[in-house]
Amino acid sequence: MPTADRIPSIADVRGAAARLEGVAVRTPLLEFEALNARAGARLLLKCETFQPVRAFKIRGAWNCMSQLSDTERARGVTTFSSGNHAQAVAAAAHRLGIHATIVMPSDAPRIKIDRTRAYGATVVLRDRREREAAAAEIAARTGAVPVPPYDHADVIAGQGTVGLEIVEQCGEIGVVPNTVIVPCSGGGLVAGCAIALRESWPDVEIYAAEPEEFDDTRRSLASGARTANPSGGASICDALLVSTPGELTFEINRALLAGAVAVSDIEVKAAMRAALLDACLVTEPGGAAGLAAALHGKRDIAGRTVCIVLSGGNADPALLSEIAAAA
Repeated sequence: MPTADRIPSIADVRGAAARLEGVAVRTPLLEFEALNARAGARLLLKCETFQPVRAFKIRGAWNCMSQLSDTERARGVTTFSSGNHAQAVAAAAHRLGIHATIVMPSDAPRIKIDRTRAYGATVVLRDRREREAAAAEIAARTGAVPVPPYDHADVIAGQGTVGLEIVEQCGEIGVVPNTVIVPCSGGGLVAGCAIALRESWPDVEIYAAEPEEFDDTRRSLASGARTANPSGGASICDALLVSTPGELTFEINRALLAGAVAVSDIEVKAAMRAALLDACLVTEPGGAAGLAAALHGKRDIAGRTVCIVLSGGNADPALLSEIAAAA
């Protein structure tokens, strides 16, 4: 998979927004008094859980794939993903009439595998550590066009439309948040959001939220260079399990982020439970990482206004039932 690419601009993000009209949902920015009370702050939730594929990923996938030439579309596309990007690429391919071959980890939640296949994509299951190499082999063998999950200018620009909407929606209610917290895997969502947010709010603090044992962005920001996680880590946040930040995304994030925070699986489950009980919102573990950071004191947000991206809602039903029962 190619990783080197140009850094997208705010003009690229705005161009992506135009392409996404009628494809992605302008998701709501919601506030709940019960969650505010838990956090001791004003929380504004950007609910990407309401996208057609129940996650923000449709934005980047569509912005990238809709710009392919007819010749490229005829070759088909391929990617590797733990599930949400897989569904987004499959959905975009179905709508564009393109064949998609998607490599997913064999331990991905069944709901994500089934939904990817439901869009007509060919799903290839591999060990999580082998999926990127498998997708590269498919691209080399078949000529399929790679659609990277995060390290691509068009993908980052598409994800940046989340930030663009946050600025618009906060403007509509007359609010400028002090802090924005965004779940982070390879860094495409938080990088795109940072480009859009910094354009309008130069002083806003933007943080990436990661699982404790997969906090490669936090480690990399601290060291000043891309740093891999130690091997052997585990987390329920299946959507956020990468070993190293993307090359392009890290360049953006080290320039624009205030930092990154790490959350435990226990804290993520508590955040999912709070979203369910206080807001009637279903989030998947990775999608709740930012909320977990806000509710568990990862930054001092007392009395401040904090915007949190709920990045996905493709929760495994068994896990969701466990969390609901525990409540």
